[in-house]
Amino acid sequence: MHQALALAEEAAAEGEVPVGAVVVKDGEVVGRGRNRRELGKNALAHAEIEAIDEACRTLGGWRLSGCELYVTLEPCPMCAGAIINSRIDTVYYGADDPKAGSCGTLVSLFDLPYNHKPACVGGVLQEEASAQLKRFFADLREKRKKGEVI
Repeated sequence: MHQALALAEEAAAEGEVPVGAVVVKDGEVVGRGRNRRELGKNALAHAEIEAIDEACRTLGGWRLSGCELYVTLEPCPMCAGAIINSRIDTVYYGADDPKAGSCGTLVSLFDLPYNHKPACVGGVLQEEASAQLKRFFADLREKRKKGEVI
C-alpha cells in the first residue's frame, strides 16, 4: 500500500486526484497505476485500470488469478468491474469513497452473482490515504478561491 500511496502523491503533483494502485503477484509488483484522467483527458484513466493493464502485459494474459490489488481509494463501479473481469483474488483499499465506492460503501458489486468474487479488505492505511485526498481537495479549493484554477 505504501507504493500505491507514493503513486497517488505523483498523481497529486500533476494536479490529478491522488489515487494510486499496484497489482502484486507472489509478493512482487507486476502492475502500477495512478489517476491520469485530467492529463489524458480520458474517463478510463483510473489508477486501477492502469495497474491492471500493466499487470496483464507483464504476466502475458488477462487472467490475474493469484494477484492482489492495493489501491488508495475504494474502487468505483468501472474499476470494480475490471477487477471482477481480470479475476484478481483480493482488493485492499485505503479510504472509503462515499460518492462512488463499489466495494461496500455505496454498493458491493463483489457480492452480486458474477462468475468471480474477489475478496475485499478496506481501511488499509486509511488515515494516510484519507489525508492525501483531504489535502488535495483543500489545496484545490484554496487555488479556486485565488482564481488559480477553474
